[in-house]
Amino acid sequence: MKNVVWTGTWVAERLGVELVGDEKLSDLLGLALRRNPRRAHLLVSNVLGKHVPQSPSVVYGHGFALGRRVRELLGAEGARAAVVLGYAETATGLGHCVADGVGLAPYLHSTRRPVPGVDTAGGFEESHSHATSHLLLPENPALLAGAGPLVLVDDEFSTGNTVLNTIRDLHARYPRDRYVVVALVDMRSAADLGRLAEFATEIGARVDLVAAARGSVNLPEGVLEKGQALVAEHESTEPTKTTEPTKTTETTETTEITKTTERAEAADSRRGYPGAARVELGWPRGLPDGGRHGFTPGQRIRLDAALPAMSARVAEALPEGARRVLVLGFEELMYAPLRLARELEQVVSAEVRYSTTTRSPVLALDDPGYAIRTRLVFPAHDDPDDGPGERYAYNVAGAGFDAVVAVVDSAADTPALHAPDGLLAQLAEHTPSVLLAVVPSYVPARPSTERPSMLPEPLRGPAFSSYAPDEVGWLLQDLSDVTLEAPTEEREEAIQSGGAHYAESLPVEYQPSPQYQELFQTALGTSAARIAQAVGAVTELVLAERSPHPVLVSLARAGTPVGVLMRRWAQHRHGLDLPHYAVSIVRGRGVDANALRWLAAHHDPADVVFVDGWTGKGAITRELTEAIREFESAEGITGFDPEIAVLADPGSCVRTYGTREDFLIPSACLNSTVSGLISRTVLRSDLVGEYDFHGAKFYRELAGSDVSVDFLDAVAAHFPDVADAAVAQAKELLATDRTPTWEGWAAVERISEEYEIHDVNLVKPGVGETTRVLLRRVPWKILARAGAGTDLDHVRLLAQQRGVPVEEVDELPYTCVGLIHPKYTRGATGADGKAVTV
Repeated sequence: MKNVVWTGTWVAERLGVELVGDEKLSDLLGLALRRNPRRAHLLVSNVLGKHVPQSPSVVYGHGFALGRRVRELLGAEGARAAVVLGYAETATGLGHCVADGVGLAPYLHSTRRPVPGVDTAGGFEESHSHATSHLLLPENPALLAGAGPLVLVDDEFSTGNTVLNTIRDLHARYPRDRYVVVALVDMRSAADLGRLAEFATEIGARVDLVAAARGSVNLPEGVLEKGQALVAEHESTEPTKTTEPTKTTETTETTEITKTTERAEAADSRRGYPGAARVELGWPRGLPDGGRHGFTPGQRIRLDAALPAMSARVAEALPEGARRVLVLGFEELMYAPLRLARELEQVVSAEVRYSTTTRSPVLALDDPGYAIRTRLVFPAHDDPDDGPGERYAYNVAGAGFDAVVAVVDSAADTPALHAPDGLLAQLAEHTPSVLLAVVPSYVPARPSTERPSMLPEPLRGPAFSSYAPDEVGWLLQDLSDVTLEAPTEEREEAIQSGGAHYAESLPVEYQPSPQYQELFQTALGTSAARIAQAVGAVTELVLAERSPHPVLVSLARAGTPVGVLMRRWAQHRHGLDLPHYAVSIVRGRGVDANALRWLAAHHDPADVVFVDGWTGKGAITRELTEAIREFESAEGITGFDPEIAVLADPGSCVRTYGTREDFLIPSACLNSTVSGLISRTVLRSDLVGEYDFHGAKFYRELAGSDVSVDFLDAVAAHFPDVADAAVAQAKELLATDRTPTWEGWAAVERISEEYEIHDVNLVKPGVGETTRVLLRRVPWKILARAGAGTDLDHVRLLAQQRGVPVEEVDELPYTCVGLIHPKYTRGATGADGKAVTV
């Protein structure tokens, strides 16, 4: 077997630098000379994907494996609460891979790019770097404010100064009990080994260290001056733009260079660069390009789902017969190109390599014992805050790539990138094919600071509802002092005769018997975990597909417990503090337009996600769609997405759901006592004026029977247990065709005709809607799917209490269906022509 020259030999011999450590160290690291007055040598990682092109699977695998070790160290519970912080620019991609390995942890990396309008949540200095200032710009500052472990990731851990500066700054703002430092290599000297433990004692927190390899660099006296002299000597003979390797067969990599010399020379002779071919990736709208402002597990799921199609577009654009392909990222933009390259590696026969451009000035030297063989030098092309300057791409020139796919963010897609001396033109001198893929630069949305002059602020508990004030804001007016209740039969007659709308009055609140309350508790005990998983799945879908910072707007009141649970999931799983409001929607009257005006004034309508408990036949889905269309036409306010996110979609009416099973959601079993003691919403012209929200009542007198918070706590208690299953379920749903089939509507139409009701509004499909019929309306009969089990225990009990027959039906598409007979419809008759009676 041929010996491979270690790429640290040249520096070690000339500077007397000695690399000491375990057997992995020389495989992971080479040495080069910095053009830096603070440190002479540079540890060049062979598996980071920064300076040395490497297989993307190798790069990702090393970071992911470190994340798995962190997960093992923290345990499942600690890993679920962890936040990962990576360092710019070198470790932005490594940190992201670690976050994936920890178990889809939220991720943030420091940045050297200020972003106008985004507040700084912290900063620190990296003393040995050529560019020292790091900024922390999370979209959601709460990302750093949690009590869970903070995992800090860098490519190397040498003196520990950078990590100590970071922890000192963050601990003063957001103290916590535990930190984990992660690095590819732990290169602390003997003098530095005890500093981390001393610092941990000083701040009163635990600090662990996880590294792939350990060692140290022994530096002789005067090494800095000697290194600077070597750099000066060799830079005096270095070509201005590039350094090409000579023909050599010392290593496998340079053997490939020899084979492609003719192609490189031909490319080098090309002048008048015509421009790179663009590849339209189809990057998902609103998906961050990386962790500069935070990257959530939901966004990771969304990226996973989009990668196959994006990589297919890149593969299609590659030149025919390409044998070696480089995906070249851009400075801090490391993770997105890495994931794209890793996906490409799976679908093309070509050898795929990955690396990125960098700000780091390093001497290039054509020697097999030196880690940086070539360099491209080009002007900065992202309008950096520190002004124009040089940027670099190492070990790309002359490396035999048949195609280079340059991946930049849109902030860097500037004239300087396409200039005659820019990066793309320089690449074209060394490869026959240059492709450009641009990822949209993500900038957090800034909510409008305007306030509507005539609309009040949301109502909140405990003054209105038994929910905590931060759980939900009710865009309603308080009608608690108005008598609105009417006997159920009286209301039914008025509604069916056309004399009144159902939203103009309220049914008398059902007071559950002790037997029914016991049944509710039993149902909650058996279904809480199932509900928790559905909550997790639908929340992950929302974060992945709808918005990274959604504004949850539940449809009062059945949707409100679900909205609160989704908000709790986002806090538990992602550290997000999502806004949540409840609004009124009335069948035949639409959604509260004043509530929409308030939302548009306080938030970006594109971030609003409407939430409901379940779908039946899809009437509310259609109602909301039409209402939003009319509102946008009348108001000129656009951006609201009318698609509802629901816990359960048995009617196949929406794309965003936790499950399509028709099962018992215990909150459907009760009325106000499981919905914050809030009534159904009311819309009556003598009570709701032009600038009023729709109304509702707060039943304070029912506090002794209230189980609203009990329901939430029982479900949320299962979040840790179902987290992995919920994320897996969401990932599966993202890869599934979820186009609504509206089979529920078709079934309702068929049942309406088969039972000679002839009005789909009087057919209430699904467990939730059937429960509502039994609690609020005058039911005729209940259709139950043959063999339905405990999900219908409460339905059977209610039906027995009200004297309503339950008829078992084969092949019913729902677990059950509630039927309201048109007894009060004028001229209603049965099949025999006689007047219908119940």
